[in-house]
Amino acid sequence: MNAVLEGQMVYCRGCGKQIHATALTCPNCGAPQSVQGVSDKKILPAFLLCFFVGFLGVHRFYVGKIGTGVLQILTFGGLGIWVLIDFIMILVSAFTDKQGRKLTQWT
Repeated sequence: MNAVLEGQMVYCRGCGKQIHATALTCPNCGAPQSVQGVSDKKILPAFLLCFFVGFLGVHRFYVGKIGTGVLQILTFGGLGIWVLIDFIMILVSAFTDKQGRKLTQWT
């Protein structure tokens, strides 16, 4: 857990009651909350796309990184090295989306 977020309270986007900053949904009203620094993209699709068609950069298109996706198409995933690095980063939850938010949820 991010040490900065531990112990912080925020207000629910739905009902306005105070909830913990890392809550995905409000325990009072059930409204979805956005956790700062966490992507809404899932790890499993990125993992599968990288594994099967990583040399085409499809996993990068999935997370919104269009420019580097095109570069991976043109270089066949950096001749496999770039794809391998992305694959490992996805597995250890260090891969980020276009806004720099980490993919943390598998499904």
